[in-house]
Amino acid sequence: MSMFTTTQPPAAALELHHVTKEFPGEPPVRALDDVSLRIDHGELVAVVGPSGSGKSTLLNVMGTLDRPTHGIVSVDGIDTAERSDNEVAGIRARKIGFVFQQFFLLPGMSAVENVSNGLLYQGVPPRERAARSIEALERVGLGHRLQHPPNHLSGGERQRVAVARALVHSPAFVLADEPTGNLDSKSTEAVMKLIHDLHSEGTTIVVITHDTAIADSLPRQVAVHDGALASDSAQRVLETVST
Repeated sequence: MSMFTTTQPPAAALELHHVTKEFPGEPPVRALDDVSLRIDHGELVAVVGPSGSGKSTLLNVMGTLDRPTHGIVSVDGIDTAERSDNEVAGIRARKIGFVFQQFFLLPGMSAVENVSNGLLYQGVPPRERAARSIEALERVGLGHRLQHPPNHLSGGERQRVAVARALVHSPAFVLADEPTGNLDSKSTEAVMKLIHDLHSEGTTIVVITHDTAIADSLPRQVAVHDGALASDSAQRVLETVST
């Protein structure tokens, strides 16, 4: 019997392997071109690029909202290429938390009710949904605004509700699309501090942004240009270490 055991490395929170995305046309439009990217649990990553760079397509593919034309997208070690659309929807609901620029909160519902919606499709009993929603709101600093509807909250507070909704089901990672795009400078600063605080607690977060100042404030920056990865600060660090 061997004295040594082989252990598998932990699965990445998100991994793209030679992903290409084409849209119909004559010739077809290649929006993503052979993208390979690994994001491990506990990372805080900025995906940065100007309009038309492929960020939105990359967001949709990373979030399993759209399938790649070629290549593999794995979420928490699950190869989504091998799964049906319904199975992928289930993976997305359990494993990915979304934060969008537009908040997408339901008017007339309290903060707790909006966050609880993040658990509707997981069969969580109502009482547990409420308890977990309160806990998530307290985590983002809104324990004092639990019963307030969106129109009684500031823009920064509404984004915090959206972050709580993304966190409530303990996803493998949070995908934040221009999370400060609709906020003033003070609210932007507060939301970015929250993102850094959540990262320090171990939350895996990917921020999609065109704002280079926001990208530069995060530990890892991945730049997208013409549908390809133009640079990855983590790889530059690795190259420096290896030499």
